[in-house]
Formats: sequence, structure tokens, C-alpha cells
Amino acid sequence: MPELPEVEVTRRGIAPHLEGRTINSTVVRHHGMRWPVPQGLADTLQGLTVRQVGRRGKYLLLECAQQAAAPVKSGKNSAKTAAEPAIAAPKGWLILHLGMSGSLSLVGPGVAPGKHAHFDLTAGERTLRLNDPRRFGAVLWHPAGDGPPESHPLLAGLGVEPLTPAFTAELLFRATRGRKASIKQVLLAGDIVVGVGNIYASESLFRARIRPTMAAGRLSLARFGQLVPQIREVLSQAIAKGGSTLRDFHSNGESGYFQLDYFVYDRTGEPCKVCKTAIRRVVQGQRSTFYCPTCQK
Repeated sequence: MPELPEVEVTRRGIAPHLEGRTINSTVVRHHGMRWPVPQGLADTLQGLTVRQVGRRGKYLLLECAQQAAAPVKSGKNSAKTAAEPAIAAPKGWLILHLGMSGSLSLVGPGVAPGKHAHFDLTAGERTLRLNDPRRFGAVLWHPAGDGPPESHPLLAGLGVEPLTPAFTAELLFRATRGRKASIKQVLLAGDIVVGVGNIYASESLFRARIRPTMAAGRLSLARFGQLVPQIREVLSQAIAKGGSTLRDFHSNGESGYFQLDYFVYDRTGEPCKVCKTAIRRVVQGQRSTFYCPTCQK
């Protein structure tokens, strides 16, 4: 499943090809995604300009606005101030989620869609295509009249972004007082901090030398002070290396290689790279967790 680094890498890959470009056409081949694709979405998007490609957690947010012409100035300098396209206030946001198996790709004219190509958005010469074999992804529209995208029901309950200054040890410490759930499960829940998925939670906890099964409420402020910078570092390294999956989630068809730097994830029985103890695997909340019993007390 694509996690925050994979989604951020995708955002960076598609943004230069979409931002500032007008949407020429939209094709919805399957409305039955995780949530139904809105009827009439193609008509809604037609002629809008993609102002910005953003991200909130694992959701991609395409801010779309109506293009308008700036007024022509009169006078002797009018030749230098001819009308140029201007972007009006946002009309809304296209919300995309890759789900369990989704991927976005940029294709040129005439590239035929495959069996699982459920959504196309053409802006300029390139088409943004969503492929999703399991159809757990999402293609939704949030009108500007309903408020900022953060007010959408799927985004309203998300925690802070882990790569922003708002993510601090003090925040985690205060939010986990009295919590009996394990620190690994708390990180995955997304209500305190968003986007620290299964792979990166395991790797961050190892680097911070924290046992993933420890109750979050038992961790001290000092230990959260060790964990927060490790989460930032792990996510940043994963983004720099293109993510962790060898599947084609990238818009340019390339793969991510952060998995070559794993300390514990998916290394059951292999020796710890620090102490040589065999890596163990446990199941928490139906998700596999990997840790070193010696390094992580």
C-alpha cells in the first residue's frame, strides 16, 4: 500500500505537468471505487485550471480554479500590459487516494487504457491516469463552497503532518497520556500524526530503540524526543530514495529503493544490522510489525 513517502514522490512527479494547465477532458470508466466517483465530475472539471497539486496525509489535492482574463490597461504603456490569463478563486479540489493498489501515471496522447485504468484527467499534452486493480482508491470532488479541503469528512480528523514544525515530542506526549494502545498502533491511527504507515513506523521505532508493543501512555517525554526526529529522518530518506515499493507507483514508471535500507521491516529471522540478534515479527491490529528484541527494550 502506498504510504506518505510514495504519495509525496507521486505528487512531486505529477505537479510540474499539471500545475498551471487547463483541464481539456476527464474520463471516468468506473464509478464504483471505494467511494462512488461523483456523477457529472467530467463536466465540473472541464475548462478548469490546476492551480496547485498538494497533499494531506495520503490524499492528493488538485486545487482547481476558473481561468479569467485580467483587465487590459489603457494608456501609452498598454502595449506592455496586454491582458494575461489570471486565475480566479478556487472552484474546488479534486481529491485522489491510491488505496491499496492504486498508482498514477502520466501518459501521452494515444496511449490506450489498460483493464484497470478507471480515471483519466487530461491537461495540456499529458493525461494523468489512475490504475487501481482492487478499486480501493478514491476520486472525489470538494467544492470550494463547502470550505477548505481540510474540512472534507475524510480529511477533517487527520493529525498533524510529520514533516512540519507542528509535529513535536510534546504533542505526542500530551496526546498519548492514558492511552493503553501500543505506540505502533497509535502511530498508525492517524489522529495524532498522519502518514506514518506500517513500514515507516517499524523503522522509526527501531531507530529510536523503542519496543513497538509498548503502551504509548508509558513512554516518557524524553523517549518521544528520540522518536520524533527519527520519524522525520526515516520519512525524509524514503522520499529522497523514491519510496519503498518496487511496484510501479511512480508517475514516471520508476521504482523506490528505500527498502534496501530497512533495518527491521520484512526481515524476520535475519540478523539485526546493529547487534546481530534475529529480527522478530508480531501481528498488531492485523498488521505485521518487525523489531529487534535486543535493541528495542
